[in-house]
Amino acid sequence: MGEKWVLMKTAQTPTNIAVIKYWGKRDESLILPINDSISVTLDPAHLCTTTTVAVSPAFQQDRMWLNGKEISLSGGRYQNCLREIRRRASEIEDKEIGIKIEKKDWEKLHLHIASYNNFPTAAGLASSAAGFACLVFALAKLMNVKEDESQLSAIARQGSGSACRSLFGGFVKWIMGKEEDGSDSLAVQLVDEKHWDDLFIVIAVVSSRQKETSSTSGMRESVETSLLLQHRAKEVVPKRTLQMEEAIKNRDFASFAQLTCADSNQFHAVCLDTCPPIFYMNDTSHRIISCVEKWNHSEGSPQVAYTFDAGPNAVLIARDRKAAVQLLQRLLFYFPPKSDIDLDSYLIGDKSILQDAGLEGVKDVEALSPPPEIKENASAQKYPGDVSYFICTRPGRGPVLLSHENLALLDPETGLPK
Repeated sequence: MGEKWVLMKTAQTPTNIAVIKYWGKRDESLILPINDSISVTLDPAHLCTTTTVAVSPAFQQDRMWLNGKEISLSGGRYQNCLREIRRRASEIEDKEIGIKIEKKDWEKLHLHIASYNNFPTAAGLASSAAGFACLVFALAKLMNVKEDESQLSAIARQGSGSACRSLFGGFVKWIMGKEEDGSDSLAVQLVDEKHWDDLFIVIAVVSSRQKETSSTSGMRESVETSLLLQHRAKEVVPKRTLQMEEAIKNRDFASFAQLTCADSNQFHAVCLDTCPPIFYMNDTSHRIISCVEKWNHSEGSPQVAYTFDAGPNAVLIARDRKAAVQLLQRLLFYFPPKSDIDLDSYLIGDKSILQDAGLEGVKDVEALSPPPEIKENASAQKYPGDVSYFICTRPGRGPVLLSHENLALLDPETGLPK
């Protein structure tokens, strides 16, 4: 076997947004949660991580590049994922290029990993979830790991808790599990992305800066100091999870919206109940909630659900495309782009919705009339520049392998970033 070969796999994995939140661990090192959670997987065409993994006898050490910059793999979370995947590797043989790797060889061979997020890292858009899920999925394919997606999710969980939910499309449940070793703390798919394909999702990126309090330290402080969190995990979430599963199964948007908004608000209430308090939302987040609440109230039934993770960005789930169009008209009325920004870069993802909303350029945004639910005498204040940009997307599929070599992030000859 020559020493020149490089074997590679490239995968693409979506991010996910929790509608029943995960907040709080019962085991820090294994990343075991204090409650079940449920999420929706977002269309990877608009939000995803692409990761190329490569193995070669020529590599001297494990190395990783994230968004073009080399990063250290010494952290416990990366080490856990690498160790668990290597333990499950099987032998592989590629007769075409004359490579055979025995099961025992995987311990000695080094890996190169390159990963790219098509959205801001650590801005509250679950980039670590997509990242670790993609790493584990790609390595499992490279090393011929036989475990199914649920078993793989228990490995991805050890990199980032919510990563376990990115190994499936559609709606996904992370079962907290009971075992001390975490073997039963894994993700299962509730329904696939086709089950409820009316839904449309608009994300308002309020700030793509890194957050002040990381989720990891925020959770730890909540577990130590918030009485509300104990009540939430024991009394509220178990019932709410069952109701949410039922709402998803029946495509019951009214129940889905009520549960999603209530759970997001309770999660942020737990953050406020933490000592010292944690503020993930800001004034813009609050204004978006108010806009949605007023509109839902005026319609008599929910048109849109909102949910916020550990950051100020709003994830708005509209019941159908028509509601999404009306939502977008409201959002752009209150939060128009700054004068030097064109509509094309202010709204990314599925732009076809702009045509439905009759919005071709900034002039059309300026011409939008105030939403009818604003009382006649109330001032309809606008907040240009308070939203960085909007992403229009929908529920999407789980991870896939990308077979085309030009989509790989590493050079097939050298195994170094392109």
